[in-house]
Amino acid sequence: MIKYFEFENDIEKIEILLSQLNKNKELNFDKIGKLNKKKDELYKRIYSNLDPWQKVQVSRHGERPHTLDYVQNIFDDIVFLHGDKKYADDNAILGGLAKINGKSIFFIGTEKGNTMETRIKHNFGMAKPEGYRKVQRLLKLAEKFKLPFISFVDTAGAFPGKDAEERGQSESIASSILYFLKTKIPTVSIIIGEGGSGGAIGIAASDRVLMLEHSIYSVISPEGCASILWRNTEFSKEAAKTLKLTSADCKNFKIIDDIIPEPYGGAHRHPIKQAEILKGKIISLIDELKQISIKELVQTRKEKYLNITSDI
Repeated sequence: MIKYFEFENDIEKIEILLSQLNKNKELNFDKIGKLNKKKDELYKRIYSNLDPWQKVQVSRHGERPHTLDYVQNIFDDIVFLHGDKKYADDNAILGGLAKINGKSIFFIGTEKGNTMETRIKHNFGMAKPEGYRKVQRLLKLAEKFKLPFISFVDTAGAFPGKDAEERGQSESIASSILYFLKTKIPTVSIIIGEGGSGGAIGIAASDRVLMLEHSIYSVISPEGCASILWRNTEFSKEAAKTLKLTSADCKNFKIIDDIIPEPYGGAHRHPIKQAEILKGKIISLIDELKQISIKELVQTRKEKYLNITSDI
C-alpha cells in the first residue's frame, strides 16, 4: 500500500472508505462514483499547489520510480556495462547500452533501490569515485560509436565517506563534468527525484537538462542547509523555501531547460504513465539534438554552463 503524506490526509480517508464500499460495488455504485470524483479533485488541488517542502517529500517517496524502473519501462534490448576498469564497479550508478524507438543509445543513472537490501546494495544512490569514472568510460564509448547519451539523476549527493575522499571523490566529479562538457555527442539529463550537490551535476552537465515536476535540484539538502544556517534541522521547511530547489525555480533561473509534468498524485502513483511521458520527451529531444551540428552542440553547451557560473 502506498504511503500517504500528512498533506494527503483527506485523500487517505476517501481511499479507506472506497476500499470498504468496493466490497459491495453494486449497492454502492453511485456513492463510489461521487467519492472517486471528489478524490480526483483533491489530487488536482493538492498537487497543483505543493510548497517546496512538500515537493521535497514527494521527490523522496519510497515508491517513487528510480533509474532502474525507467530504464526497464522506456528502453529495449538493455545491456548493462560494469566497472570503471581502474578500481571497482559502483552499484550506485547503473549504465549501459539500450534502444529507444529502435535507435541505439547509451544511458547511465544513479539508483537508490526500493528495499532495504537493494538500498544497501546501491549505497542509497550515493556514488563513489569509481562510479563517476564508470560514467566517463561510458561517455567515451558513446562518443566512439556516435550515440546519444541519456542520464537519470536521483541522488542526495556523492558519497561523503573517508574511502571515497581517499580515492579522489572531488577530482572524479570534476572530471565527469568536464567529460560531459567536451563530449561530441548529444546528451540529455533528467532529474527524476533528488538532484543533490556535485553528486548530481557530475552526471547532469548535458545539452538538455530536464526535471520531473515534483523533483528537486539543489546545492545542499534542506536538512543540511538548516543545520548550517540555523543549527537546527527543524528549520528544514524554511530551508527548502530559501534554497529555490523546485523545478519551477530551476526553470526560472535557467538551470534546467524544461519541466516534465507528473500525473496528479505524483510519479509514485503512476509509474508506467510517467515512463511513457518521459519516453516521448526523450525521443523528441534526441531527434531535436541530432539536427544540430556537433561543433555547434559542444560550443553551445560550454557557453550554457559558463553563463550559469558567471551569473552565480
